[in-house]
Amino acid sequence: MTTRAMGPAAGWRWLKHGINLGRHNPKAIFGAVALVALVALIPSLIQVLLQYGLKLDAESVLMVVGLTTLASIFIYPLLIGGVLRVIDASENGRPTQATAVFDTFKPGHGAGRLIGFGVLLTVLYIGAFVAMIAMLGVDFFSWYAQVISMAMQTPAATPADVPAMPDGLGTVMAFGVLVGLFFGGVYTIGFGQVALANRGIGESLADGAKGTLKNVLPIVVAAIIVILGFIAMIIAFALVGMLLALIGAMLHPTVALILIAPLYIAFLLVLYVVMFGAMYYMWRDVAGEGLTQVPANQVEL
Repeated sequence: MTTRAMGPAAGWRWLKHGINLGRHNPKAIFGAVALVALVALIPSLIQVLLQYGLKLDAESVLMVVGLTTLASIFIYPLLIGGVLRVIDASENGRPTQATAVFDTFKPGHGAGRLIGFGVLLTVLYIGAFVAMIAMLGVDFFSWYAQVISMAMQTPAATPADVPAMPDGLGTVMAFGVLVGLFFGGVYTIGFGQVALANRGIGESLADGAKGTLKNVLPIVVAAIIVILGFIAMIIAFALVGMLLALIGAMLHPTVALILIAPLYIAFLLVLYVVMFGAMYYMWRDVAGEGLTQVPANQVEL
């Protein structure tokens, strides 16, 4: 299968379509994304329950975190594939519903390929990250283990207790951004191939790598826009949140929480929808059948 090279403006177009996502079937798309967001919260809820509810020690909590992370490696690919299929059906006028996001858990829906591709990309990403640290000679893992251990302590450690960052960590982070961008492109295009084009794991990996290398410039453009947009959203969220908290605090602290919670949920939901929408349209541009024209009665942002 041939992948296509797009111009720099494609990075903005993918995000624009992500923002416009759901105009055809908002109930299905927003519902599916909301279900995925709820599932994504489960590991954090388990960790909080064990750490503060059952008062488990730091080592036990870390063990549970490791187990939930391992489970997520197998579950998330199915959810991502499910969301992409719901989006594809909605954007092409086929009937679908929010709960179809769980169809990938059923036999005969390519669960093995989705899990296999997700696990393979995770292993390759971790391998690349470890190799990069080893080549740069940075004692990252020892420092990170100390930070995590201190974060689990009760009472919590003070900032002064946190060990100094190892030399060369800035270089690692810089290379990490480049590695992350590359694997992000491979993940997006490859997952689209597995979930929507019924390609094999190896074929999807090759398509993802080739498609990413052909579209480095639009991917970088998209990443820059995402960073700037995320900063703007955080500022807007903080300002509105502070205003709601101030209004609520005049009545009762609980009222402030009740006012802020819907804002936080809406923020996460919009973030997820745009992210999955951009993923879908990036795949569709680079490896799918190409973008369809927006009808004359539809307005794009």
